[in-house]
Amino acid sequence: MQDVVDRNSGGIASGEDADAGLHRTIDWKGAFWIASGVPALVLISIGGMGATAGSLAFLVWAISVTMGYLQAYSYAEIAGLFKNKSGGAAVYGSAAWLRYNKLIAPLSVWCNWFAWTPVLSLGCAIAAGYILNAIAPIPAFMPDSPEVLSWLKNAANTASIDGKSAEEAVKIAIAAVTEAATPALRTMTLASFSFFGLAKIEIGPTFFIGAALMLVTFAIQHRGVLGTARVQMVIGLLVVIPMLVVGIVPFFNGGVNYANYSPLVPPGGAWNNGGWTLFLGALFIAGWSTYAFETAVCYTREFKNPASDTKKSIIAAGLLCVLLYTLVAASFQGYLGLEGMTQPGIVDGTGVAQAMGNMVSGGSPIVTHLLEMMMILALILAIQMAMAGSSRTLYQGGVDGWLPKYLAHTNEHGAPTRAMWTDLIFNLGLLTFAASDATAYYLILSISNVGYMIFIFLNLQATWIHRIDSPHIPRPYRAPNWLIAVNAGLGFFNLFLMGVGAKVWGNPNALWYGLLFALLIVPVFLYRHYVQDKGRFPDHMLIDLDLKSQDLGERRAGILPYLALAAGAAITLFGHYYFQLPG
Repeated sequence: MQDVVDRNSGGIASGEDADAGLHRTIDWKGAFWIASGVPALVLISIGGMGATAGSLAFLVWAISVTMGYLQAYSYAEIAGLFKNKSGGAAVYGSAAWLRYNKLIAPLSVWCNWFAWTPVLSLGCAIAAGYILNAIAPIPAFMPDSPEVLSWLKNAANTASIDGKSAEEAVKIAIAAVTEAATPALRTMTLASFSFFGLAKIEIGPTFFIGAALMLVTFAIQHRGVLGTARVQMVIGLLVVIPMLVVGIVPFFNGGVNYANYSPLVPPGGAWNNGGWTLFLGALFIAGWSTYAFETAVCYTREFKNPASDTKKSIIAAGLLCVLLYTLVAASFQGYLGLEGMTQPGIVDGTGVAQAMGNMVSGGSPIVTHLLEMMMILALILAIQMAMAGSSRTLYQGGVDGWLPKYLAHTNEHGAPTRAMWTDLIFNLGLLTFAASDATAYYLILSISNVGYMIFIFLNLQATWIHRIDSPHIPRPYRAPNWLIAVNAGLGFFNLFLMGVGAKVWGNPNALWYGLLFALLIVPVFLYRHYVQDKGRFPDHMLIDLDLKSQDLGERRAGILPYLALAAGAAITLFGHYYFQLPG
């Protein structure tokens, strides 16, 4: 049966399977609370940042979140052009590139999605670790623990420590006693295998707990964006307030050692090629977290008053992130120092709550347990946010002709359920990696951030392209000209960071893996456009620009967009080949 286009909703329905599209049910405060999961992302990579940037870590976070805040003004402008679209800045920016190349536009949408969706798997893996620590903790033994002393005296263990020094013997004893006392739940493995040598995959309790958390998130969001926003507000208050406490209290209770902020040099102590590579690589990965509040504009189609709510939501979310990222990163480093920030529990995220308990209460068990609950809630907040935003990107991609048609569906509550199922299934696969080892965890992070930096570059250029090609379209918010120019420059800088920094995290070939994954959109788009749509875009796709989809308008920007693409590729390759990791 012939498709029916709902111009007010941007949704597509077909015959009896018609759906009403997304519903206008929230204001800017609802989007703000959905985006309030972004500050929790600092807790995911704060340990890895300390290991990479050393004493510069707090400065990296401050610089990165400031860049993200400046970029938000460009996103606010282009989002205001499209009151009938969801999916975020990638969808709004892709319309600018469509006149110049059919493949660049879907690339922006695709890269934004695969940058966002791994938050589900990474967040679930860490949250599962906290839950496991609560229900089946691994016991800790000291050299003078009775169990260790008994093991050393047992004649059956003499051969294991024969010829060893006393210190080595104690280490062997602690390892043996710990292994014997570890709950069976922690060692249970359903399957274990190597994935093409990139990572060792283990499917066990972390995977199953993480999968259960994903299903809970799906169930909450099945009720639509209004229900999601209400849940996020409650969880957000339980997370944001403790994060503010952790960011402020150590500066007043004597917990901060200001010597931990110096010297301002990268690990290795020198601003040489290797030192700059680590610093720029740290800025690269920080952007995955600090820029993420742009998710607030994913809900333009669901705002009651998109003309004003769009700008308010992203600017408010940005201010919250500037405050929390700066405070929390500085307090952690000031309290823990470089040695503390590089401890395994901080790097993998499972020891962050214990550290926060020490920072604000001297290690009080009650406070620490409350903060452990806060960490789980913070991760659920981030997971909810990621599914809400990334599923709407998939949904709008299906509506606008970039991605397969099946994604352009909503249920009776206005939730994009088929896009949500796609997110869920994809992330169950990623969870097998994220739940296995830290190497796979950071490899996923690095590859997804390659996509994120591509999306950011394309969208920061899209702002000035829209101004040149569509000057007559009303803009509820118009960013200052100087800021648009600065943000265009930041787009190139982000590609430079991508070229330099991708190899710093997880795998030296992460840049190429990320670019390869980005190219997967080509067969997907070609199938949708030439097989499903017979070479035509949906008629409603560019209605917000007063254009029909087959009449894309005049290319007033001329050769400038192509020059921007060429310069972006050049700066990426320069960064990748000139800057190298320390030998």
